[in-house]
Amino acid sequence: MYGSILYNFWAGILGFSIYFFYTLSDTSIPYTNLVGSLIAAVASFMAMFAIRYLLKYVLYTPNDDLFDGFNKENERLREQLLSNKSNQTNPDASTSTMEFKDQSTEEIAKVVQTMMLQDESVKN
Repeated sequence: MYGSILYNFWAGILGFSIYFFYTLSDTSIPYTNLVGSLIAAVASFMAMFAIRYLLKYVLYTPNDDLFDGFNKENERLREQLLSNKSNQTNPDASTSTMEFKDQSTEEIAKVVQTMMLQDESVKN
């Protein structure tokens, strides 16, 4: 639970005070006023347990230790996927980069420029 039992006692005192001052002018017999205030104090004391439990549930953050196994497994799966992709690479893809190495940078720039111009004409 969130906090300590001190929160419950503060809630009990607050419940007692609110009920006591609310009913102070209504009743002529102080006994009923005090009994009602004590019941309100006990009820607010018990309700604070539920509030503290909900606060702990809302504010709970798991430790990183819980996810260590997941991280290791994810890394292993990622390595498997990368090795599978490297084994299944397209041989044409490697030759296309080789083609660019053979050409000069000016020719590549011209090709990129014409591709951009074609793209702009399609958009317009």
